[in-house]
Amino acid sequence: MKQSTSTIQILIWLFAIGLAVLVISKLPLADLGSSLLQLSPTNWIVWIFINIIIIVLLTARWKSLTKAIGLSTNFFGLLRVRQAGQLINFVTPGPQLGAEPLQVYWLWKRYYMSTHAALLTVGLDRFYEFWVNFAVLLLAVLVLFSSTTIALINWRVVTAILVSLMLLMSLVAWMVLRKPIPIRNFLKRLTSPWQRHKRLSEFHSEWTQLQELLKRAVTEKRNTLFIAFLLSLLSWAGMVLEFWVLLEFISVPIDVATFIFLFVIVRLAFLLPFPGGIGTVEAALFWAFQSLALPLSAATALIALMRLRDVVILITGAVVLPGLQSPSPKNEAARS
Repeated sequence: MKQSTSTIQILIWLFAIGLAVLVISKLPLADLGSSLLQLSPTNWIVWIFINIIIIVLLTARWKSLTKAIGLSTNFFGLLRVRQAGQLINFVTPGPQLGAEPLQVYWLWKRYYMSTHAALLTVGLDRFYEFWVNFAVLLLAVLVLFSSTTIALINWRVVTAILVSLMLLMSLVAWMVLRKPIPIRNFLKRLTSPWQRHKRLSEFHSEWTQLQELLKRAVTEKRNTLFIAFLLSLLSWAGMVLEFWVLLEFISVPIDVATFIFLFVIVRLAFLLPFPGGIGTVEAALFWAFQSLALPLSAATALIALMRLRDVVILITGAVVLPGLQSPSPKNEAARS
């Protein structure tokens, strides 16, 4: 099983890299240098500042969620765990997933969270991340319905998929709160071959504590949960702004519908099961710019800037990762 999983991951990586190389080979790379040289120092500073604000907002959302479940967690501790998780998510095939087990482990080992609290805070953060992600994309797609110029995709299918995902996530959240027994029984059947394992034998009591902690947060900390929701919306507003700024920097002639279309295409490409959207983002932008008769030199510059941002995030994650492997000398998070 493990060998077949590794084989699939290798094949996904090979396909992603091959697709990226194929797309890049069709782009006018000779124009890349001149396009990037058009960016002034002010442009670079504005772009860096926007990305820092987005990271701060996302970390503040996570801190708000930990506060909702009764934990006093250090902001910079969460920032380190988040950025290290970004590194793992990028290299793991899947839609921005993969680091969650490690994030739970880091919170438990280095920041002294109980297992159920670490599971809940990571789970809540990912729930907010994806639910708001789908909601923003759904709103954008509904706007595109009214556009007569952007008819390149069957938006009804995209809408149905997004609505289905949001409903499924909402249903799972409702069941965890109101009907936890079916989920607990499902997990028990799923893990039945390993019931004798010491850690697994403790899982069911951890699950009960997790559910109680979540119920308490929903009933007593609704304002804090709502603040986390607002922070999530603000972070997405920052992502929209960053994308618009990049298009402005490279002088892409677009209207509102075209901007929304390009934004949706990029975000959907990131959700496909490829590591870091490698290949899919490049292919999506190449196709979109060609279909809209936009200059491919601008697509080349946009891809280069987006990947430069990714590289900086990966380097940041790699820098903080080693420090998460050992317990913190001080309790930066209270045990719950």
